[in-house]
Amino acid sequence: MNAVFEIRGLNLWYGQAHALKDVDLSIPRNSITAFIGPSGCGKSTFLRVLDRMNDLVDGVRITGKVNFDGKDIYQHYEAMELRRKVGMVFQKPNPFPMSILDNIAYGPRLYGSPNKHDLMEIVERTLRQASLWDEVKDRLHKNALSLSGGQQQRLCIARTLAVNPEVILMDEPTSALDPISTTHIENLMIELKKKYTIVVVTHNMQQASRVSDVTCFFLIDEQRCGFLVESGNTEDMFFKPRDKRTEDYISGKFG
Repeated sequence: MNAVFEIRGLNLWYGQAHALKDVDLSIPRNSITAFIGPSGCGKSTFLRVLDRMNDLVDGVRITGKVNFDGKDIYQHYEAMELRRKVGMVFQKPNPFPMSILDNIAYGPRLYGSPNKHDLMEIVERTLRQASLWDEVKDRLHKNALSLSGGQQQRLCIARTLAVNPEVILMDEPTSALDPISTTHIENLMIELKKKYTIVVVTHNMQQASRVSDVTCFFLIDEQRCGFLVESGNTEDMFFKPRDKRTEDYISGKFG
């Protein structure tokens, strides 16, 4: 399967603390890859490696190779350029305190200053992609903070889509949402993978089994360092994992 990310020998430190150890992983294109594992095992830290978000943290040191579309993310991409191609949706919805329209328009204005007609096309297209257009089309100039939590999260997804990324990273995107909103987001993820690559961190085993094509299981060792136990086709990971630790975690024996 064609890989959008190739990670080899990745290690990451926060100061003297070794947070991720010797991660080797390929992330396939136009798929949903889920990271699972107990709290503190480095899932979100690893997710933030993929768009260089850890660059913003003092004392972080990274070794190894991270290639995106065949190019090293540190040698061939400026951080802002990479983050346009690799968007991030966070655990808690974080719309900007401005109108719904201006939230979507923020990225296109930052990267290209499209004319008003093109901008409105982008706003409608991305809100439709995020299954939000019919709910907000008559109040685009209302403050985005007036939306419900689930609507805010879909707005944040639309905002990410507005700059035409290749990859969407999601860090526990439904953990703060009710079951109905969670279903909206999960259905949206499945629809979006037709055009985008999605990488999601989730603590919800059922969610990983429902939406992902590939599952990656992380653990933490005695030195509190996160590492990748195994990865593979989601159905295989859940029903016939290669590693006993994966089986124990998925079956609820620990974690």
